[in-house]
Amino acid sequence: MMSLSYIVLPRLAAFESLDKLQRVFALLRECGYEGAELNITEPLGIEPRELERLLHEHNLVVPSFLTGEAYSDGLCLCSPNADIRAKTVARLIGYLDTAGRFNAVLVVGLLQGLRRDEPDPVAANRRIIDGLKTVAAAAREKGVDIVIEPVNHLQVGFNNSVGEVRALIDAIGSPAVRPMVDTIHLNIEERSLIEPIIACGKSLRHVHLCESNGGRFGTGHIDFAAVHEALEHIGYSGFASVKVYRQVDAEEAARSSIEHLRRAGFGR
Repeated sequence: MMSLSYIVLPRLAAFESLDKLQRVFALLRECGYEGAELNITEPLGIEPRELERLLHEHNLVVPSFLTGEAYSDGLCLCSPNADIRAKTVARLIGYLDTAGRFNAVLVVGLLQGLRRDEPDPVAANRRIIDGLKTVAAAAREKGVDIVIEPVNHLQVGFNNSVGEVRALIDAIGSPAVRPMVDTIHLNIEERSLIEPIIACGKSLRHVHLCESNGGRFGTGHIDFAAVHEALEHIGYSGFASVKVYRQVDAEEAARSSIEHLRRAGFGR
C-alpha cells in the first residue's frame, strides 16, 4: 500500500529552532502522514543525529531529499563551464551518504538547468547524461536510488515529459536511476495524467501529488482518484509526497490535503 508524506518547503536551516521543526513534524504525524520530504543542502542545516531523533520521536521517515536548492548555489549539470559541472556532480555525490543514512532517494530536477544555462538541448543532455552517469555509479555502490523528476518547461529547461525522462534514464543506463512523476507537471506537459504512470510501470520510484494550481487540494482540477487508481494498477507501494506552495498556510494545507486524498482513495 502507498504511504503519504508531506514536502516541507523551507530549507532546514530556515527553521530558527529545533522546536519549530518539531512542531512541523508533530503536525504531520497528527494529520496521518508517514513521512516528511525535505530539501537537502550543504550544510544540511541540522545535525543528522538531531534530525533522526526528531523523526523517531514523531514516527516519521524521510522518503526523499530534494536537491534543487543547489541550483541557487550556482550549480548546474548542463552548464558550459566544466568546473561548475564537476562541482555539481561532486555535490550530488556528497549528498549520497546523507540519503543513505535516512534510506531516502535523491530527487533531481532543477539541477539539470535552464535554457539560459545552455540553449542547445543536445549539448545540455550530453552533459546531463555524463554527469549523472558518474553520480549513478557512486549511488549504486552506496545503495541509494536517484529519481529524475519530469518538471514542466516553465521551470526546467530539459526532459520535461515522462517520456523524455525515461529516455534520459535509458541513456544513463544505471539501475540506480529511476523515474518519478509529479501531478502538476503531468497536467502541464502530458495529454493524460494516467498514461505516463502506466508507461513507467514497476520502474516508478517516487510520486509528488500537487494540485493543478499549486494550491489547496480540491481548488484545481487534478483527478486524484484517477491518479490513485493508476498507481494501484501498476502496484506502486512507495511514498507519494504532498506538495502545496501557494494560496494557503502550511497547517491548513497539510490537514486539508490528506483529507482530500483520503476521499480519493489514498491512505485507506
